[in-house]
Amino acid sequence: MVDFSLWDILRNLILSARWTLVLSLIAFVGGGVVGAAFLVLRIWRPAVFDRPVGAYVQLFQGTPLLMQIFLSYFGLRLFGVQVSVWVSVSLALTLYTSAFLTEIWRGCVAAIPKGQWEASTSLALSFGEQLRHVILPQALRIAIPPTVGFVVQVIKGTALASVVGFVELTRAGNMIANVTYAPFTVFACVALTYFIMCYPISLYARHLERKLHVRGG
Repeated sequence: MVDFSLWDILRNLILSARWTLVLSLIAFVGGGVVGAAFLVLRIWRPAVFDRPVGAYVQLFQGTPLLMQIFLSYFGLRLFGVQVSVWVSVSLALTLYTSAFLTEIWRGCVAAIPKGQWEASTSLALSFGEQLRHVILPQALRIAIPPTVGFVVQVIKGTALASVVGFVELTRAGNMIANVTYAPFTVFACVALTYFIMCYPISLYARHLERKLHVRGG
């Protein structure tokens, strides 16, 4: 048994939490780029892309993130592709995040009245100009609260990266618990650290929802 003070436990967990935040940022930015691309394709040519993109969304929403991480880490190696745990976990979380953001943003675009599309078409705007000047500015206001709220799910989802050896907050907590033999104290601190990271984001998302409701009311 190693004698760790509470401060030693918290300090090590805080140091590990930065990798949780970095991984969350990679997943959110990468997922946002992929999700935005799929959203545009789905709107631009629904007859061609709606079903394939819809199947992609259903696949990643309908399967556990844990399995997706396993498949990304071990599946690539079966095909002789040697990747680091960083790359495999980032890929899995990016694909997972993109599926949810695609659907969130599609719903926000669908909430824009059809008359807005018709009015912009009557002005002889191209598809890109319709999105940039008419549709997306309105959809963005609707999309911000659920998108910010989804960030919390991304942060909590990074905990599953520990199963393939990625040392983030949960993995660090498990390692510390193994040497201190104080699992309750360690994982209470892990939960507290997640709470400190996620609760302000949840509050901000609710604030945005109320603000949007007042403006739309």
